[in-house]
Amino acid sequence: MRILIVEDEPKVASFIRRALEEERYAVDVCSDGIQGRDLASEVAYDLIILDLMLPGLPGIDVLKELRSGKVKTPILILTARSEVDQRVKGLDAGADDYLTKPFAIEELLARARALLRRASGETLGILQVDDLILNPVTHDVTRGGQRIDLTSKEYALLEYMMRNAGRVLTRTMISEHVWNLDFDTFTNVIDVYIRYLRNKIDRGRTHGLIHTVRGSGYTLKATDA
Repeated sequence: MRILIVEDEPKVASFIRRALEEERYAVDVCSDGIQGRDLASEVAYDLIILDLMLPGLPGIDVLKELRSGKVKTPILILTARSEVDQRVKGLDAGADDYLTKPFAIEELLARARALLRRASGETLGILQVDDLILNPVTHDVTRGGQRIDLTSKEYALLEYMMRNAGRVLTRTMISEHVWNLDFDTFTNVIDVYIRYLRNKIDRGRTHGLIHTVRGSGYTLKATDA
């Protein structure tokens, strides 16, 4: 899943980014409100982590503009302000959750997972398609009870496909959710990683779960053996 951090304190932004990337999320970072607003309006993020005290455009105004522009991406506000009225203003402006600095990174990660689950309509964290099971908390992946070891990017790609099981995902959709802004969309990297996943998940099985939709992209779905 792809996350945008809008935070002007470099150490805080770096700390959050590192923690999220260790959890296998694709992460973009910007340090001012105007750029944050523009990125959030143009890119299909799964979650936005937004500081309120920002140069260029205050976080509360970024939030209001995004919601007035029909951007429905879950937004988690970060701020050093602990006053109740600031929390209320943020939530009333359209924020989905609120975390006051300083915070424990474990709590931020837990809140991020909860918002991502809520946005995707999940009630439980476990993802399952046929006999393929993925646990977003422990990052364990098994098929037919057999553990499958994945790299960070393979895991991120599989999680995105499982969260959208049965849906045809174009290369553009995959790049927007699994890779960050540095990704070169003209390469065949996505096709290569699909092949990696097939080798680990479908190879030697009686039926495959990852399917190519010619001229469109890929889909992950259960099929009859």
